[in-house]
Amino acid sequence: MSARSSSLSMPESGRNWAKFPRLAGANFADRLGAGVAAVAGIALAAVASTVVPLAVDTAPMLVAPIGASAVLVFAVPASPLAQPWSVLGGNIVSAVVGMMAAALVPVPALAAGVAVGGAIIVMSVLRCLHPPGGAMALTVVLGTPLLDAAGLWFPLLPVGLNSLALVLAAWAWHRISGHSYPHRPAPAVAPLFHREDMDKALADMGEAFDVAPDDLDALLQRAEAHARARKR
Repeated sequence: MSARSSSLSMPESGRNWAKFPRLAGANFADRLGAGVAAVAGIALAAVASTVVPLAVDTAPMLVAPIGASAVLVFAVPASPLAQPWSVLGGNIVSAVVGMMAAALVPVPALAAGVAVGGAIIVMSVLRCLHPPGGAMALTVVLGTPLLDAAGLWFPLLPVGLNSLALVLAAWAWHRISGHSYPHRPAPAVAPLFHREDMDKALADMGEAFDVAPDDLDALLQRAEAHARARKR
């Protein structure tokens, strides 16, 4: 059967569903576990925040971007964006950048853009790029009762404390579930091509991928080893 006839035999709904993005290696069991672990991680961050003597009604001292951090650390623990330094550094420095933008830029709309753009630049320079950091910087500019209560301590309490609690919860969960966190790439099977070849291929494509170069190197090495073994 030709590839064309095979595609025609697939139900329309199946073809449409296949167009949606899917993480490589993802399965439902891992996603279910990530959801359960996120419950524990956010709860731990909320409980940890009770040690901070800042009264803001009866709500826990949680910042909303921590929810996005939880998605990364529990659902994609191998991502460079989900590593401990990315979570801690990204959230904290973004909160600092947000506070600086709010203080120095008098136009709120411009301050919001400066906060997010500045956070991206600073996180990139410090090698702690973390997508929720952009939300953290924007949260500061938009204002929150927690910011009013914490003042200059906001980047550390509650942001730093929330981030640390989440990282510790992720470390414990992935030890139980058998995942590597902080992530360590699996060793390559055999040196079938050089790392420089992969770097040149990435430069040719001109895109940034959410995978560490060492992981990509190991994956390609293993894939080529399996391909050669199949042809024997």
